[in-house]
Amino acid sequence: MSRTTTPMTEPHALPQAQDEGRATPATRRHALRHAHRAVLATALGVALAGCTNLAPDYARPGLAVPATLPGSEGPAAGNALPDAGPMDWQDFLQEPRLRELVALALQNNRDLRVAVLAIEKARAQYGVEQSNLFPAVGATGAGTRTRTAQDLTASGRSPTSSQYSAQLGFSSYEIDLFGRVKNLNEAALQEFLRTTESRRSVQLSLVAEVANAWLTLDADGRRLQLAQDTLRSRQKSYELTQRSHALGAASGLTLAQTQTTVDAARADVAAFTSQVVRDRNALALLAGTPVPAALLPEGAATAAPPQAEAAQVATAPASAPTAAPEPSAPALAAPASALLAVPADLPSTVLLNRPDVRAAEHTLRGTYASIGAARAAFFPSITLTASAGTASNALSGLFDGGNGTWSFAPQIRLPIFDAGRNRANLQIAETARDTAVAQYDKAVQTAFREVADALADRATLAERMQAQQSLQAATLKALQLSEARYRLGADSYLPVLDAQRALYTAQQTLIGLALAEQTNRITLYKVLGGAWTDSPAGGSAATPGP
Repeated sequence: MSRTTTPMTEPHALPQAQDEGRATPATRRHALRHAHRAVLATALGVALAGCTNLAPDYARPGLAVPATLPGSEGPAAGNALPDAGPMDWQDFLQEPRLRELVALALQNNRDLRVAVLAIEKARAQYGVEQSNLFPAVGATGAGTRTRTAQDLTASGRSPTSSQYSAQLGFSSYEIDLFGRVKNLNEAALQEFLRTTESRRSVQLSLVAEVANAWLTLDADGRRLQLAQDTLRSRQKSYELTQRSHALGAASGLTLAQTQTTVDAARADVAAFTSQVVRDRNALALLAGTPVPAALLPEGAATAAPPQAEAAQVATAPASAPTAAPEPSAPALAAPASALLAVPADLPSTVLLNRPDVRAAEHTLRGTYASIGAARAAFFPSITLTASAGTASNALSGLFDGGNGTWSFAPQIRLPIFDAGRNRANLQIAETARDTAVAQYDKAVQTAFREVADALADRATLAERMQAQQSLQAATLKALQLSEARYRLGADSYLPVLDAQRALYTAQQTLIGLALAEQTNRITLYKVLGGAWTDSPAGGSAATPGP
């Protein structure tokens, strides 16, 4: 039998077995010690080399929409703004009362308050995950006194023993070799950033809703005022027709037709009165508090209540006027918001400024981090537990020399068989990533449609306003000619009634169209995310503290 001799290169090298390959107890101890050194050296090398991140590299998905937005803005009239970046709502809203009301709503609105609390919750959750990157150090102190029954002792006495200890250490600290803890922290960070964008979205929607509600209240108040003026005019026309009918100058059909116009106007007054009340209730709900009268629009302040209108009609003088009052054009509200100057061929990348799109992207980033955490579960994990302290049988000698204690307990966990749990978790994370991609594309497509619709409406609003103003002037002229023919006896009163209805309809339509033009400004500001330049934020918001 031949024997091979291996030279020893270190003093504690594994000695060669002398008994037909059987290891002695000393040999086994040396082997275990050598293996222990190898494991620690490997773990230390990996730790010094840095953690491995198994999350896939993030790449922003391409925009699933055309490269440019349709319906570019032509020459803008009025107080057009340059395309120079995002606009604060204080600059966008030109009406001082409306700005003050929006500021009041931002302080008291409950939806915005819920969004702020959601941010605080996400911030706390991020702090929890961030704390896992560091060991949790704690101190413990304990003391026990034990009395033993005399029947259990050989001396027949009942001795009392004491033990006191004080320790400082940490337990179950995971060395993040494969980035599991880091990726969980990244996922919590992206959730926090998503909630901040959600809060920004709620604030942007709140500003738009308050502005629209304020403008709607103003328009409905002006509609009510127009209906009240029309009712007074038609009531006086009815009284004149009634006297003419008594004298035999007007037919019963004319009297009945005039009565229908009065009843229709009275019904409109009642309808617009209730609508104004509902508008004020909606505005108070958005503001989160009763709205002061000083912040209400002019239309709501000038509209008289129906009780006052009825009293005015009831106390009208008995003498009939010689003619119905001359109708006039309705008073339109001044623009309450600035007119955005959207440049031609605006790129679709401006949609990336929208808070809902940015929130969808943060959700997508979080799913990438979740994939990295799920992949790390396939690899070994090392946790450390260590403590140092002192122990003594007497409290007075707890901190004397020679009573120190310590412990160090590293633990490595290697997944071998989990019945497919880790693979299923990885599949869940990958499916969530694919879902987030689809939701991101949907958010971009929805944003594109909203902007395109707002630009399409805006492209024709100016022409529609001019056409409606021309129509109102034409109907007013037709009414004046009909009244002149009636006074000359060339025609009956029925054409006058038809002209009155046409003018009233044109006036109400003009008020509604003016409201549509102003709300379109608000809508365009909202759907563009408060910005209209190609400057999407590449970075994230400020990282919250733990």
